[in-house]
Amino acid sequence: MNPTDTLTTLFSHHLWANLRLLDQCAGLTSEQLAASIPGARGSIQETLEHITRAEQSYFSRISTGQPFPHPEDAPPMTIADMIESLRTTGEGLIEWASKVQAGDTVMLDWDGTPREVPKTIILTQVINHATEHREQVKATLTEMGIEPLDLQSWSYFDKLDQGT
Repeated sequence: MNPTDTLTTLFSHHLWANLRLLDQCAGLTSEQLAASIPGARGSIQETLEHITRAEQSYFSRISTGQPFPHPEDAPPMTIADMIESLRTTGEGLIEWASKVQAGDTVMLDWDGTPREVPKTIILTQVINHATEHREQVKATLTEMGIEPLDLQSWSYFDKLDQGT
C-alpha cells in the first residue's frame, strides 16, 4: 500500500497512530491508566477519552454540521469503546476530508457567541489536538518506565512500505 493523496495520508496516519496508542494502553493496569504527569491533560485514561470524545465532536461537525450529543452522565469509556469509536470517526474523517471545500463552514458556539468556523479549521484541529494529547500519554508512559510506541509518520510510512 502506498500513500494516495495528501488528505487521505494525513488522516490515515492519524487513525493508525490513535489505534496503535490505544492498543498499547489496552495492556495497562487500572493503576497505570490512572497515572498522570504535570503538564498533561489528566490521567492516561482521561486523556484517551478526551481524544475520543473530541474526535466524535469534530467528526459530527464535519459530517452533519451538528454537535455530537454527549450525555452528561455517560460512564467512562473503556479502551475497547474508544478503539471502536476512533476507528469509526477515523475512517469517517478519511472519507470526509477530501469532500470539505475551502468555503465550507459550520456554526459553533464560540465562548457563548455563535460563530461560523471553516470546516478546514476543524480538520486541522483534529490532527493537532490528537497529536498533542498522544504525546502527553507517551510522556506519561515514559515516566512510568514504559517505552511508548513510535507514532511518527516515518514509522507509518515504513509499515505502508512493508505492506503491513
